[in-house]
Amino acid sequence: MRRTRRWLKTGITSAILVVLLTGCGVQVPVLQPKGPVGQEELKLIVFPFILMAIVAFIVFALFAWIMVKYRAKPENEGYVPPETDGNTLLETIWTVIPIIIVVAIAIPTVIVTFKLLKPPTPTVAAKSNTNPNPSKQTVVIYVASSEWKWLFAYPQYGIETVNHLEIPVGQPVDFQLTAIGPMNSFWIPALGGMEMDMPGKDLGLWLQADSPGTYLGRSAQYSGKGFAHMTFNVTAQSQTDFEQWVKQVKANSPKLTATEYKKLLQPSTVGTMDFAGFVNPNGYNGSMSKTGMPGVRAGMPIPSDIKSTGDSSTGSGSSSGKSGS
Repeated sequence: MRRTRRWLKTGITSAILVVLLTGCGVQVPVLQPKGPVGQEELKLIVFPFILMAIVAFIVFALFAWIMVKYRAKPENEGYVPPETDGNTLLETIWTVIPIIIVVAIAIPTVIVTFKLLKPPTPTVAAKSNTNPNPSKQTVVIYVASSEWKWLFAYPQYGIETVNHLEIPVGQPVDFQLTAIGPMNSFWIPALGGMEMDMPGKDLGLWLQADSPGTYLGRSAQYSGKGFAHMTFNVTAQSQTDFEQWVKQVKANSPKLTATEYKKLLQPSTVGTMDFAGFVNPNGYNGSMSKTGMPGVRAGMPIPSDIKSTGDSSTGSGSSSGKSGS
């Protein structure tokens, strides 16, 4: 009786602690995705979790059954378990089952991985929050991590931002990532999984927001003492509001000069910044196809007073690429 009460108290205490530690109303962006990419990746989280929960339940159930059946009692005295070494049936079972589990997880993972290499399809939620124009160009954003800040360039619109992003709702965004300095990871948990960005490389990531809002972005890889400052906000808004924001940046923001550009590349922490004007370093022509970003330093927008390398297309933001505004 005393043992039963002790177990009962332990169970109640554990349940209370679980409730208190999990908290009420806590939002986990990864588990509450706001875009089609995040929704697809959520399936890859939930399915293996359910599968592993089933396996764990079976294992613990068998463990409890064995503990009860073969516990110490008079009728089990002197019991000798049967020899299982070399038992073909048992060895086949505990070899095949793990293979089946691995295959069951691998198949959807491969399917979703290849699916996410293509632009996401607008969902019902996206269509209800905006009026996407199918003929509208995909928004391309050059992303570069630099100690310890995020640099974003919009080649189609001729603007640059630092430590903040603006994107249209319901429209695929093609992020082309590189690094100026140490390797990093670009991550917007509410919209999708992370992607590495490395010096001299052009790595791609498709994301899309289904509803207006502000989502937190961050670096997912430690890169030095200023790593904690490598966060940014992503504001998703209607196409009309997005184009209005572009016009305001062009009209009210300073040009990105050579001095300012070189300063941004130095190890430092800064707040949010906007710059007008964009020199297209790789001749982006506004097409849907990806374009290679040339080199480590030339991967980001080059100010108008710095000569472009490897490309003759230089000039102000109004003459580079296709403007979407």
